[in-house]
Amino acid sequence: MITCRDIINRRRELWEQSHDIEQDKAYRESVAVYLIEHPEVRAEVRDHPEHLIEMLFVIVDKDKRTSPFFMNDAQCMFCDKLNKAIEEFKAGRRLHLKFLVLKGRQQGFTSFITAYQLACTITRKNFEGFTAADEDGNSSAIFENKAKYPYNALPDAIKPTEKFNNRKQLLFDKLHSSWEIKTASRNMGRSRTINFFHGSEVAFWRDGISGVQAGLGEALTKDAIQIYESTANGYNEYKDLWDSETWENCFFAWWLTREYRMSFESPEREKWFRDQVVGAAGWIWERCRWLLDTIELEWSQVYWYYVKYDGYINKDMIKQEYPCSPHEAFLASGLCVFNQEIIVMRIEYLKRVYAQQPPRRGYFRFKWNDPDTQDKILDDSIEWVDAKDGFITLYQDVQPRYPYVIGGDTKGEGKDKYAGTVINNVTGKRCATLHMELSNSKPFTWQMYCMGRYFNDALIGIEINFNTAPIEELARLKYPKQYMRQRYDSMTKQVQAKQGWKTDGNTRPLIIDKEISLIEDNIDLFVDITFLQECLTFVYDENGRPDAENGKHDDVLISDMIANEIRSQQSFIVRDDPVEAKPLPFPFQSSDDDDEGGFLTW
Repeated sequence: MITCRDIINRRRELWEQSHDIEQDKAYRESVAVYLIEHPEVRAEVRDHPEHLIEMLFVIVDKDKRTSPFFMNDAQCMFCDKLNKAIEEFKAGRRLHLKFLVLKGRQQGFTSFITAYQLACTITRKNFEGFTAADEDGNSSAIFENKAKYPYNALPDAIKPTEKFNNRKQLLFDKLHSSWEIKTASRNMGRSRTINFFHGSEVAFWRDGISGVQAGLGEALTKDAIQIYESTANGYNEYKDLWDSETWENCFFAWWLTREYRMSFESPEREKWFRDQVVGAAGWIWERCRWLLDTIELEWSQVYWYYVKYDGYINKDMIKQEYPCSPHEAFLASGLCVFNQEIIVMRIEYLKRVYAQQPPRRGYFRFKWNDPDTQDKILDDSIEWVDAKDGFITLYQDVQPRYPYVIGGDTKGEGKDKYAGTVINNVTGKRCATLHMELSNSKPFTWQMYCMGRYFNDALIGIEINFNTAPIEELARLKYPKQYMRQRYDSMTKQVQAKQGWKTDGNTRPLIIDKEISLIEDNIDLFVDITFLQECLTFVYDENGRPDAENGKHDDVLISDMIANEIRSQQSFIVRDDPVEAKPLPFPFQSSDDDDEGGFLTW
């Protein structure tokens, strides 16, 4: 039996041979007849509407020529995600079919999603599709160019009986199916039963996402496919929805679009460009080197990117229009305190590393000497427990005789989590991060105690600004080494040593400045993606004060800054006396590891 894929492949072969749209039209007429005569192929199309797109649809390409609609790489990747999700939903392994698509300009997602809905509309009974565009001009363009034009070009043999083919709506009375597009507003979609909802450029909706969702109300069926696609537009509701991870996030970098590449105009131009990439200073040349060395793009792709960049008056627009990562796409609305470029590239690099070798997650288990009074923790009982949802992420195992420091940030004003950061005080490398959401500080303190004991009785410094209970609990448990700050007593006129770190007008600028320099000069010391993401939303507010952007967090960032600052009270020397290594198998370790524990050379 000839399958849909056979038909598509043959259409592609004919097109590559001739690029003759009239010949393609004749082929499509034959395919339509074949579909009518073979119900098994029609069944395949009903299950996979994307097949009908590549078998029969046409599109106006970027050169304004009518061409067969063959899906590009980014469209195929998203279609695969969609099909997998539908399969899992039907099997009961997934609760929803909701997708956020974050992409660069003109990657063809609106064209594909519109064509997919159109294919559903003409092949399924009782299907109702709906698209909401960001403005009236775009809704008209989508209807005319991406829906009505390819529909009108279909062979008449497979077109359903129409009731409407105007008013930005296609309605087929015998199938009782329809697709409609409107400009996003609070009142659209009422009194409807929608099977497929597509939000186009949702980051630019005037009424915002929440306003439009409220208007939709109960219009969406339980199995409705919902796709919100957009280029980024700063930190708005679309970014909040992306961060919530309640939908499936789908980012598509610009280089996934195959035609985004450019030939050099001349050998002289090519030589100039290659020389600049190899040795020139400046952001764009660092970015080009990163695209070549880390992302492993071809020279033609990197040159295309450079030409785009060179054409912008506001050079930063390249990051939003053709982003290399989600973090880069969502440009912070304030002025970022840290070097965004360095951080974004570090995040993308770590993602690639962790996709191959994920860091270890878990927590410390322990026993009490007297469980009723919880008088003290039995140090010999402390052991690591692997847990995928554990609140400690381990990046480097403890090394015998090495000194460590741990900074802690308590839950301040109810918005942040408890956080702790472990630093190897000899190398400066970050070894572990603790991140817990609690209403009570004791579990946090007990984990800090265990983590400190495990890391060779690390020096622990916990912020006291909002909560002194953790340092008091550590003292009660007789933890041997807490950070001591100097405090002037106005009554005794003496300088007293007090436990715990205090962030104030003097210490806060100091630790922030040190972190800025460390990130700028030694980004390879940082291995925690949550920490780096918090750096991206740590901005100067309207008064010029560095702080987490409204609605964002800085708990891991603060714990890291504290740990970095208290290092002066800890030794920087590896002890000579032999100490038995504490057993904790570490997945990155091998026989070739160095004496620092096989930390990956990043």
